[in-house]
Amino acid sequence: MKNRRFTMTVLLCILSLLFCALLSVAYGSKAVSFQTVFRSLFHFASDSFDASVVQARIPRTVFGILAGAALAVSGSVMQAVTRNPIADPSILGVNTGASLFVVCGIAFFHISSGNQYIWLAFAGASITAVLVYGLASAGHEGATPVKLALAGAAASTALQSLVNTVMLPNTQVMNQFRFWRTGSISGAAWSDIRLLLPYFLTGFILCIFLASSLNTLALGDEAATGLGLNVPLIRAVSTVASVLLCASTTALAGPISFIGLMIPHLVRLLLGSDMRRIIPVSAVCGSCLLLIADVLGRVLGRPGELESGIITTLIGAPVFVFIIRKVKVRSL
Repeated sequence: MKNRRFTMTVLLCILSLLFCALLSVAYGSKAVSFQTVFRSLFHFASDSFDASVVQARIPRTVFGILAGAALAVSGSVMQAVTRNPIADPSILGVNTGASLFVVCGIAFFHISSGNQYIWLAFAGASITAVLVYGLASAGHEGATPVKLALAGAAASTALQSLVNTVMLPNTQVMNQFRFWRTGSISGAAWSDIRLLLPYFLTGFILCIFLASSLNTLALGDEAATGLGLNVPLIRAVSTVASVLLCASTTALAGPISFIGLMIPHLVRLLLGSDMRRIIPVSAVCGSCLLLIADVLGRVLGRPGELESGIITTLIGAPVFVFIIRKVKVRSL
C-alpha cells in the first residue's frame, strides 16, 4: 500500500508539474492559448508574435523548475539535519546572509558574472547558517524550533541593516540590487540555466546519496553513531549540499522565501518521514509552487508583474504561523 501510494503521488506530482509548466508558458502580461503553445513548441520555425512570446517564456519556466526544486530540497535537508520542523533558508536568515555578501561584492568588488554571484552567496549563506545554529544551540535545551526561529530573525534583522548600510549611499548599487532582493525568476535566460545546472545537480545528487544516512540521523546522534554512522561528516556534507542549492538559486533569482518550509511539510503529510521519498517528491512539488507563484504574480500584476518572492511570502507566512503553533502545542 505504501509503495502504491508513493507511485500514485509521484505520478500526480509529475502531471501537476507539466500542467504548471504549461500555465507558465501560456500566461503572463499577454495570454496565449494552449493550442498556440503546443503549436509553437513543435514548430520552432514559426515567426508569429505568439510563437515568439512562447519561446521567450520557455527559459523562465525551466529556470523556475530548477529554482523551485533546489529551494524545496534545501529546506527538506535543513529540517532533517537540524531535526527542526521550521528550518528553512528564509527563516534561518541564510538568504539574508547571501544577500549581504552579494551586495558587498557589487559595491566593493564590482562583480558582474553569475559565478561570482554564486560563490559570494554560498560564502554568505554558509557563514550565516553556522552563526544562527550556534546561537540557537546555546543553553541547555539546544536548538529548539522557537530558539532557531528567534536566532534566524535576529540574524536577518542585523544582516539586513548591514545590507541597507552598504546599499543606500550608492545609487548605482541600489538600482542593481533592489529588483534582485525581492526574489523573481523574471528575465531568466538559457545562460542562467547553464550556470545553475552544475550546482543544482551536484547538490541534488549529494542529497539523494545522503538520504538513507539522514533517515538514520533522525534516530538521534547516539543511536546513529551506534549504527556506524559518522554523524559529524554526514551533518557537514548535508549542510554543504543544502546551502549550495539555496545559495546558487538565491544568487541568480534573489531571496525567494518559504518554499523550503512549506513543501517538506506537505510531502511528509503525504508520504511519511522517509528522506529517500521526501527529497525527490519535494523537488517536483517545489517546482510546481514556484511556477504557480510566478504565474499568479504575472496575472495579478498586469500589465506589469508581482515578483514571485512576494507571492510565496504571502502564501508562506500563514503556513509558518500554523507550524509554530503546532510545534508549541506538541511541546506542551
